[in-house]
Amino acid sequence: MKKLVFASVLALASVSLVSAPMLRAQDSIVIKDPAEFNTYQMATSQADPKAKAMALESFLTAYPQSVVKNSVLDSLIDTYQGLQDADKTLSAASRLLQVDPGNMKAIFMSVIIKKGQCVKTQDAQTCDDAGLLAGKGLAAVKPAATSDADWKKLISGTYPTFHSAIALDDITSKKDIKGGISEYRTELMLYPPEQTTTWPSQGLWDTLQLAEAYTKSDSPDHLVQAVWFYARAWNYATPIKAQIEKKMNYYYQKYHGNLDGLSDVKTQAAATLFPSGTFVISAAPTPIELAHKAIVETPDLSKMALVDTEFILANGAKEDTDKLWAILKNQVTPVPGIVIEASASVIKVAVTQDAKDNKIADFIVNLKKPLADKDIPAVGFEYKIPPGTALVGTYDTFTQVPATATLAQTAQIVLRDGDIQLEKKKPAAPAHKPAAGHHPAKP
Repeated sequence: MKKLVFASVLALASVSLVSAPMLRAQDSIVIKDPAEFNTYQMATSQADPKAKAMALESFLTAYPQSVVKNSVLDSLIDTYQGLQDADKTLSAASRLLQVDPGNMKAIFMSVIIKKGQCVKTQDAQTCDDAGLLAGKGLAAVKPAATSDADWKKLISGTYPTFHSAIALDDITSKKDIKGGISEYRTELMLYPPEQTTTWPSQGLWDTLQLAEAYTKSDSPDHLVQAVWFYARAWNYATPIKAQIEKKMNYYYQKYHGNLDGLSDVKTQAAATLFPSGTFVISAAPTPIELAHKAIVETPDLSKMALVDTEFILANGAKEDTDKLWAILKNQVTPVPGIVIEASASVIKVAVTQDAKDNKIADFIVNLKKPLADKDIPAVGFEYKIPPGTALVGTYDTFTQVPATATLAQTAQIVLRDGDIQLEKKKPAAPAHKPAAGHHPAKP
């Protein structure tokens, strides 16, 4: 999904840059050396992109101090971009920045590529590089030869990406959630409405990223903002609507207590990118109140959903957790969730959405028998409720884990005698045999 988004952003960036008059190097510079001029003419006139790239690189090797070095590097950026070679595009842009540190095109292309690498690898240095370059882009001064109209057109096409890269760096590398939220909001304010309602587009993608950022904040009121931006993205990001809806419903219910009123939020968010100053969602009862309500209103506590079980064990008063645990203790349960850590004897799984988002294990399953190395599940593997490959275990102990800056109070539940139950394949239908005494007709 992210690859698709950034490919689209890169294509849009190319159109924007080519149409901005002052981004290209000036071709009016005179090359005095006839041999250099002929080599330049030959390189720039190549029709085949690969041949052109090789010729331009050869020109730079032969004439490293040429008066048209900037122009050649500029052309190399376009050529490598057309070949969809991100590494060489970045190399050309980096070399152009060495001789022209304020070149907006080189900065912009470098930011796009570094930002894509940051999304893919989560590498802190890569994310920081993207953020630093984006800051340079925002600080760039209008060249004297560039008209106000051209400069306005240029920054309208580049500034949103710069703010997006800084937001990503703030959240991914610097863990500055507040800063990331501010940058995403600034970015979204720069778009015309249609750029936040079209999939795939950076504006709509970062609407979703803003929702994600709000869920990482330690302010309960920020869940209201998260729900709004999830709802906004849900309205327009049709290919991933189901994934967005799952998170939107979860956080709305976490804050409000149920899904009543969510349809109104969806309708409001479809009409405008930002919520009004009067937009509110009424808060749910406290976790301890919800836990007690579930205990009182659930007819059979042994059949309670696993996430509800954990919620009560995490947040309930001692009287309520003791009542539930008396029923669960020594009972077998499936553990659907994503593997966070695994060894031959222990599998740690994230079951609730909070645990999955924060990549922590809320269920620890001690296995009955050690697994062979080849059977140890990979981090990220997801166990299902049968049918499907299931992880089961017997309730053994639990511990309430206090809330942190990014995670609500939860429970860590330990199970013993864990086992992995593989999905049974349906036997093949038996071949049809003719009834006794029956003979196929002769042809």
